[in-house]
Amino acid sequence: MTHSLPALPVSGRYTLANLRLHRAHVAGAHGLSFDAEGFSRAQVEIADGRIVAIGRDDAGSSSPDVLDCRGGIAFPAFVDCHTHIDKGHIWPRKPNPDGSFPGALNAVGEDRRANWSADDVARRMEFSLASAYAHGTKALRTHLDSVAPQEDISWPVFSSMRERWKGRIELQASCLFGIDEARNEAWFDRLAALVAGHRGVLGAVTFMVPDLDQLLDRMFIKAMELGLDLDFHADETDDVNAVSLDRIAAAALRHGFEGKILVGHCCSLARQPDDAVKATLDRVARAGLSVVSLPMCNMYLQDRRADATTPRWRGVTLLHEMAARGINVAVASDNTRDPFYAYGDLDVLEVYREATRILHFDHPVGLWPATVAANPARAMGLADAGTLTSGTGADLVLFRGRSLTELLSRPESRRTLIREGKLIDATVPDYQDLDDLMEL
Repeated sequence: MTHSLPALPVSGRYTLANLRLHRAHVAGAHGLSFDAEGFSRAQVEIADGRIVAIGRDDAGSSSPDVLDCRGGIAFPAFVDCHTHIDKGHIWPRKPNPDGSFPGALNAVGEDRRANWSADDVARRMEFSLASAYAHGTKALRTHLDSVAPQEDISWPVFSSMRERWKGRIELQASCLFGIDEARNEAWFDRLAALVAGHRGVLGAVTFMVPDLDQLLDRMFIKAMELGLDLDFHADETDDVNAVSLDRIAAAALRHGFEGKILVGHCCSLARQPDDAVKATLDRVARAGLSVVSLPMCNMYLQDRRADATTPRWRGVTLLHEMAARGINVAVASDNTRDPFYAYGDLDVLEVYREATRILHFDHPVGLWPATVAANPARAMGLADAGTLTSGTGADLVLFRGRSLTELLSRPESRRTLIREGKLIDATVPDYQDLDDLMEL
């Protein structure tokens, strides 16, 4: 990756001048003047790997080394709160035969049963994390398929990977299984204990089974017993009768749950009547849930029809209406080169670019840039991520684009990555590195 900055001073004290920061990414800085898109010309003073001060670009600096960023935009290092790095990059050996959701489920299940050894999962996770790191991600949550016997393979691999990547990417993991499996209390109790032992998050895919409320109660009670946060896949369908988001919010209120709850997808909400939407969103706001939309994957899978007709809806949830109610909302990568999504590279800038186009994160830009930084950090309970403020780590992604239209019109492959005040010479891994895993 080619940097647009010269080598940083060996003293570790310098100032990034003539850059643009967005108001959604800055806290505690005074004297900044934001334009209509929310950007302000600013400078960031850095010493010993941390941000010392953020101020106006003409404020002067106590650092003798001032580096000109040529008016480019800077983001905090990205936070990607919903991924599946255990599935990642299996497409070459197990593609989705028709691009449908059932096709994805079947293909992944077959590949998992045949190929997901500890070595296979570890190597694909390593490839995924190297990609995310090279694009500027600082923190990432992955879901881990946790159906027997895979949980006993993937969770130890994840814990080893978390140690390997410590200091580069802060990793979290949530278990993933169909919520109907929680009917088996002995299996569910064992899984929850395994998740707790690996310092994970308790999660499941919810759907409209008759005993959904009882199964949610079981999950909430277990999470409170073990001190775990919760993470759900909900309503990834266009079926207006899929209302598990509302049921999750009701369960959170019923149990007075004080941990963090992140809910992903929530696609069917966009198809429901206005009065039902309002009631659900009011409940979600009262319960304090965070919601993450996965715009690229949802557009890929939703409304794909066997008769080759054109899709007629976007598949994403109602983030504008949620944000208006103060609900914490985010967007994230989701799947990467697997049967659920054939594309992607864990590049959160790509996610934000596509979210801007699909979800209309523009005109006005508002605080939408927080959906890939401060908001997912809040959902994950991360204190030192997603926000640029004095005293936090100097973890930034510097771009050449000087406005939103410049930033989002090109891939920005020459972005500059700064972590703990130092330049990262990160290069995305080569797909050939996984070729031997694909030759089955």
